[in-house]
Amino acid sequence: MLSSTLDSIGILDAGIVAVLGYIVVFFGLILLMAVVIAMSKIFTMKDAKKAAQPAEEAPAAPAAPAPTAPGTAGGVKLYDVPPKTAAMLMAIVADKMGKPLNELRFISIKEVK
Repeated sequence: MLSSTLDSIGILDAGIVAVLGYIVVFFGLILLMAVVIAMSKIFTMKDAKKAAQPAEEAPAAPAAPAPTAPGTAGGVKLYDVPPKTAAMLMAIVADKMGKPLNELRFISIKEVK
């Protein structure tokens, strides 16, 4: 049915070759899909097993943050800014606003690049 050389094949032989090519490609896609689903199930089971660990085996929880000093407005999150630069910026803002630093609330400081 199929010629050994593909130089002069008929329309029927070309159709069979095309269909076989499609079958091979879709078979490969189905195998890939099965592998991805299996890996997903494996990682889901690992996560569920970790969540079900008893409390004594679970890693220790981080300590509660220390209470803030009287007159402070809480902590400041710094993103790509050294603490010295953040302190200077907060002092400049307080000076320009004419307010004491302990009356201002800075939530975060981020460098704009």
